Amino acid sequence: MIKRITGRKILLCISGGIAAYKIPSLVRLIKQAECETEIILTKSAQNFVAPMTLETLSGRKVRTDSDFDGSIPHIKLAHWADVLIVAPCTANTLAKIANGIADNLLTSTVIASSCPVVIFPAMNSQMYDSPAVQSNIKTLIERGIKVVQPSEGNLACGDSGKGRMPEPHEIMHEIFRALCVHDMNGKNVLVTAGPTHEYIDPVRYISNPSTGKMGAAMARSAWYRGADVKIIAGPVELDGYALDVIHVKSADDMLQAVKSNLSWADYVVKAAAVGDYRAKNISQRKIKREGTDTLTLELVQNPDIAAEVGRLKREGQILIGFAAETDNIAEHARAKISRKNLDYVLANDVSTENTGFAYDTNTLRLIPRDPLKHEEIFTGLKDDISFDIWSRLIAD
Repeated sequence: MIKRITGRKILLCISGGIAAYKIPSLVRLIKQAECETEIILTKSAQNFVAPMTLETLSGRKVRTDSDFDGSIPHIKLAHWADVLIVAPCTANTLAKIANGIADNLLTSTVIASSCPVVIFPAMNSQMYDSPAVQSNIKTLIERGIKVVQPSEGNLACGDSGKGRMPEPHEIMHEIFRALCVHDMNGKNVLVTAGPTHEYIDPVRYISNPSTGKMGAAMARSAWYRGADVKIIAGPVELDGYALDVIHVKSADDMLQAVKSNLSWADYVVKAAAVGDYRAKNISQRKIKREGTDTLTLELVQNPDIAAEVGRLKREGQILIGFAAETDNIAEHARAKISRKNLDYVLANDVSTENTGFAYDTNTLRLIPRDPLKHEEIFTGLKDDISFDIWSRLIAD
């Protein structure tokens, strides 16, 4: 949940496709985000999801064509909404919206709306790829409507291909993005996240407890605000919806990926917990314990990725580092700024409860390189504080 999204008004319009069965889960997520929701259900959609189900989950009466009885609900709903979602959107409904046909409550409301509109086409892959559907999509995009490409996979008809409606949590990402001010339009953001694995033999490695949650939150918040985002992720599971995710394992892998993408980036966020050391010699075979009471590893330093970026960064490029410390937090963080040519460092005490690795919450001290800029402390859910951190970085 993003705290600044709470209380916003989401108008959910459902047309008659089999993917409508996913909508109850989406309504639950909207409620969990503490947003208000109104729902429009076409006559055909009622064959796939019952109005009573959606009324129970949303706590509001579901609107159908029977409400279109001489009153003007489409105008009231269009004025009420902060964002309008059509999910699933059939080829028929897509064509009606593109051609200004307002013959039911859903299409009338979309055409009357002035808020952001996000459409999720869902249909057979051959229908989706047809010239007629693609022409209608092009028309809608030219009018400023966001049309989200369907996912690929097995379809209800038995075919496999592009045509699946995204999953409810992915639709929520699009809702959040539609509700945010796009004050990072045109900006390119490169984020590193997660741990690295430094192997000592084919089955063992040295690592740390990083889950990549903070880096993923920084990446996602920038994308919500309109930025193009690439995330270079160590070996962790991340929700990479709509992000360009580059997977790596070792510190050297991460360094090469960062250098390959460095010239593209306006902001570089070094949130990964990169291993400081690696084995000097990696055994090509599994190290056996039999007959050996102790094992001595000789370690050598990994390359310092942040310092290398600091050396290579171009004029105008902003480099934000992270400092996970257990003592003398501010002192160590300021030393990193000077040593690695950072513009900002975000420092935290990972020995503190509910802070740092694996937690959904964090407390970070933002320390700028420029002594005329003030330090600031951010605390709360990682999703929330990442949004606040970007607000500060943009303001500076």
